[in-house]
Amino acid sequence: TGYTIFLTCINGAFALLVPAALLLASGGNVLAVLVNFIFYILFAPACGGMINRIMYASDSINQTQEAMFKLNRILAEKPLPEAAAPKSPQGASVEFRDVSFTYPGMETPALSHVSFSVAENSTVALVGPSGGGKTTAASLIPRFWDTQEGALLVGGVDVQEIASDTLMEQVAFVFQDTKLFKKSLYENIHSSRPDAAREEVLAAAHAAQCDDILAKLPQGIDTVVGTKGVYLAGGEAQRIALSRAMLKNAPIIVLDEATAFADPENEHQIQKAFEELTRGKTVLMIAHRLSTI
Repeated sequence: TGYTIFLTCINGAFALLVPAALLLASGGNVLAVLVNFIFYILFAPACGGMINRIMYASDSINQTQEAMFKLNRILAEKPLPEAAAPKSPQGASVEFRDVSFTYPGMETPALSHVSFSVAENSTVALVGPSGGGKTTAASLIPRFWDTQEGALLVGGVDVQEIASDTLMEQVAFVFQDTKLFKKSLYENIHSSRPDAAREEVLAAAHAAQCDDILAKLPQGIDTVVGTKGVYLAGGEAQRIALSRAMLKNAPIIVLDEATAFADPENEHQIQKAFEELTRGKTVLMIAHRLSTI
């Protein structure tokens, strides 16, 4: 809307200003005004076009600077410290003990003295409105952040005492906003466990209810996502993410609003995939609606 108003004012101004200026400059000579106005009818759009190009160039520069600022912030982040004497988790339970966490630069804690546990091979759901700290709690499990107070235990061991690669092997995530690589669906799924055989990747896709997705694509599971008009709907991308998690076969599953962008048909397929994914696993499920649970 802002751009539309701006362009209308810039391009529409010439229709009023040019005749008025010519009329004043010519002292009322209508013929001279008419001749000059024809010239400016041809010249004025070129001026507007140049102004538009400057505007779009400035917008591109601002977007680039913002992207570089965010990228530099990421590159400047220091890795979380590794445990001096790493321990191995004993089982797949998850426990929050009086955990508090505040994001850098914020004053209000995202989590304040939170305690709960997810027993091995059981499911616990966190349900509530946006901003309640549900995703924050889930992000602390694989140490995307470290707790500032309290302790978070996986398999009875503080996550800060577990080697990062060992911890990541224990946890599989399905996020609300799924990101797919600009590669084939096979490579997208295979990335969760690079040593998996092709048959295992196909089995994971089948278990995640992806058969209808693969059937409509020109090269099936070998179709590259993001090229030649090959894009997936939100619910379809979620099912690909579920197949990643199935192939990884981690003992702890975190489902962060995994049906948020799914239409009813896709949500039904995702729910069926959940049944397969969560069987015999420790599950932390995050949702805004009880119906999802």
